[in-house]
Amino acid sequence: MSVKNLKRVGSRAVMVDLPDLSTVMNYHAALTTAPLDGQVDAIAAARTVLVTFDSPRSAARGAQALETFSPDATEKTTPREITIDVVYDGEDLEEVAEHLNMTVDELIEWHTSIEFTGAFGGFAPGFTYCVAADEHNAKDVPRRSSPRTAVRAGAVGLAGEFSAVYPRTSPGGWQLIGTTATPMWDAENTPPAAIAPGDIVRYRQVTEHPPQLPAEKPAPTQEQGAFELTDTGLLTLIEDLGRAGNGNLGVTTSGAADRAAHRAANEAVGNSSKAATLENIGGLILTARTEIAVAVTGAGEVDVDKRPVTKGHPLVLPVGATLTIAPGEGLRSYVAVRGGIAAAGELGSRSADVLSGLGPKPLRPGATLGLADQAKHPGLPVPNPQRDEKVLRCVAGPRDEWIAGGTDALTSREWQVSEASNRVGLRLQAADGTTLTRACDGELASEGIVGGAIQVPTNGEPVVFLRDHAVTGGYPVVATVVAEDLDIAAQLAPGDTVSFTIVDPDTLTETTSPKEH
Repeated sequence: MSVKNLKRVGSRAVMVDLPDLSTVMNYHAALTTAPLDGQVDAIAAARTVLVTFDSPRSAARGAQALETFSPDATEKTTPREITIDVVYDGEDLEEVAEHLNMTVDELIEWHTSIEFTGAFGGFAPGFTYCVAADEHNAKDVPRRSSPRTAVRAGAVGLAGEFSAVYPRTSPGGWQLIGTTATPMWDAENTPPAAIAPGDIVRYRQVTEHPPQLPAEKPAPTQEQGAFELTDTGLLTLIEDLGRAGNGNLGVTTSGAADRAAHRAANEAVGNSSKAATLENIGGLILTARTEIAVAVTGAGEVDVDKRPVTKGHPLVLPVGATLTIAPGEGLRSYVAVRGGIAAAGELGSRSADVLSGLGPKPLRPGATLGLADQAKHPGLPVPNPQRDEKVLRCVAGPRDEWIAGGTDALTSREWQVSEASNRVGLRLQAADGTTLTRACDGELASEGIVGGAIQVPTNGEPVVFLRDHAVTGGYPVVATVVAEDLDIAAQLAPGDTVSFTIVDPDTLTETTSPKEH
C-alpha cells in the first residue's frame, strides 16, 4: 500500500495517517526493525505513526521514503493474559455512565465483562492504551474539556475507544472511573511495562485495595563528596541530553530543557555534551567540598563568595568557596562541573523526568554530589547563549484544520505564560482574553507528540509541550515549534509574553543533533 497522507511535524518529525490500528502496528514493527536513515524513534498511536529524526534534512528524506513505504504484516505471537483489580470509585464514574446512557452498575459490568487488548504504549511509562478485543464491544467516551493538572497513580480511565491505567501521578484529560493497586511500571522488569502491546487485559471489580499500596522506590543514593547544595531554589534537577528512542515504552526523551545552555556549560568546563548538569529555577547556592571547576549558563546572576563572575566561563572553586545564582532574566540556569555530575542512570540517562518520575528526584538543600569523570578536554570560555527573542517559529499542523482559523488564529494573538507551566509544557492564555475554538466535532484519536507541539484542549487555551511532554495525546496540535527554538521556549517564565510565526521546515538552517528531541 502506498501512503500519501503524510504531515511534517515541526522540523524533525513526520506523521503518517493510517486506516486502522492493525496497519499502524505493521508500520511500527517494520520501522522499529529497520529504521530509516536518521530515524530516532517511531511512536505508534490509534491511527498514526509518528517518526522522529535527528535533523531537518533527515526528516525531509524520511518523508520521501515514507511516501512509498509498504511493510508486510507482522507475525502474531502468543499473548500474555493480564488481570487488573479495580475499585470503581473514580471521580467521573457517574458522568461517564450518564453519557453512555447506562447506570453505574451497567458501566462497571461492561468494563469487567469484555476482553481488552494492549494496543500501544504512550503518554507515560507503563501507560498502555487498551482497546476492546471485539470492536463491537467498544464504547466512545469523550475526554475532559480541560485536562487535570494531576491524576493520581493507579487511576483507571477511559478516553475515546481506549481504557488505561495511570502508572504515576501526572496531568491527564481522561475520564476516571476507578483505581487499582496493580503497579504498571518497573524499570527492572523485562518488559518494564505491566501491559505490553498484544496482551489480553481483563478488569476485575474488587471492593477495596490491598492493605497498603506499593510504595514508590526510593531515589538512588547519590555519590558523595565534591560539592554541597545549601540552597536549591524553587527546583533543581539533574539533567543530561535525555533518553531518546523509547517512545514504544511511553518514555519521552526528557533531558535539559534548554539544550544550548546545557551544552555551553559542559563545553566551558571541558565535559562531553552528554555529561549531566544541574538545571535550576529560582537560584541556588553551591559550596565546594573539594577543588572543582564549574561554569554557569542560562538565566540568573552569578557570584563566587559575593564577587560577580561572568557566565559561560570556567571557574575554579577552592575548598569552601560558595557559588550563588540569583534569579534574573530568563527562567532556567545550568551548572556544569568538570567531570560531570554523578547520578544513577535509568534507561541510559541521568535525566530527571518530572512527568514520568524516571531519573533522580529533585535535589533538596543539603544534597552532596560526586563527579562522573566525563571530562574530555581543557575547558574553554564559551559565550553564554543569548536568546531574548520572544517569537517562536513553528510548522503548521499536523491538526490545524481542527481549529477555527487554523494557524492564523494562533499567530494573530500574543500569548502569556501561565503560572501552571512546568517542564511538561507552557500553558498559555491570550493577552486579550480570547481562546481558540474547535472547527471539528468529535474526538481526535490519540497520536504521537514531539517537544514543541502546540496542543489545544477543549477549553481553547494552548499548551506548548517542552522536554517532559507525554509521548501521545488526544487533543489537536495546531502547530509545532521547531526543535531549534525549544531552548527559547524553555527560558520563558510565568508572566512572559510570546507569539508564534509559521515557517517552512525545509528552509531552516541544517542542524544535526543525534539522539535528542
